[in-house]
Amino acid sequence: MILDLIKALVIGLVEGITEWLPISSSTHIELAADLMKTNYSPAFFEFFEVVIQLGAILAVIVLYWGRLWPWASREKHRRGRTWSLWLKILIASVPAAVIGLLIDDWREEHLSGIAIRAAALILYGILFIVIERLRAKSGPMNEVREAEDIPNATAFKIGLFQLLSLVPGTSRSGSTILGGMLVGVSRKAAAEFSFFAAIPVMFGASALKAMKFAVRGELAFTGGEIAALVVALVTAFVVSMLVLRALVGFLRTHSFEVFGWYRIVLGIVVILYYTLLK
Repeated sequence: MILDLIKALVIGLVEGITEWLPISSSTHIELAADLMKTNYSPAFFEFFEVVIQLGAILAVIVLYWGRLWPWASREKHRRGRTWSLWLKILIASVPAAVIGLLIDDWREEHLSGIAIRAAALILYGILFIVIERLRAKSGPMNEVREAEDIPNATAFKIGLFQLLSLVPGTSRSGSTILGGMLVGVSRKAAAEFSFFAAIPVMFGASALKAMKFAVRGELAFTGGEIAALVVALVTAFVVSMLVLRALVGFLRTHSFEVFGWYRIVLGIVVILYYTLLK
């Protein structure tokens, strides 16, 4: 029991670190669970993997409460900007919500292979490196500097990029950040908008997974499994609070190129592990 809770804590730690970095949290969670040889049932782990993301999302809400809660300010102008931000968040969420709902079962059946995951890791890694180097050569750009200033049309374009995260290994944050940078949004604004856009998408994904399990009558988990879920969720929340602050600070003086190289190495590790060692 204690060992299972320690494993859950480690997975929560992995989720809190990787959810907001463009490096595919699902890949890291599955690798961690595999290496630790967790004994969760397949049904529980499928539910567990999605629901622990709520801890990470709660960290975004707490950390950015002043920008996300319309009544956090008495200034009418500030409230207007907050409502405008929520409109952009909802616009960006529409593509993934609609398409994700339509192809959810098909995606789980056809897009879960190791080759697809590894290819996505490596391809996105290359894209991050190429885009950052092109930006460095082009010099200062006239970019949108704040998430609240992203035009509605641009928010929708970012939402289209978020669709790519339906492919395992791409990373939801990686898709939205990369998309934001490609359509004229600064690194910091793209990252923060990625945090915000995750709120409805990940809450929706968790609700969809819970409904599916309820319909199939598979929500009857053991006390140990529920305890593991709570430990991982709380850990993901605490760690996400630290990672979100650190990432925004990192982006003030660094590019995403390092994450590109990391993705390429991880993609190679995934291939080697699952083909030679597993």
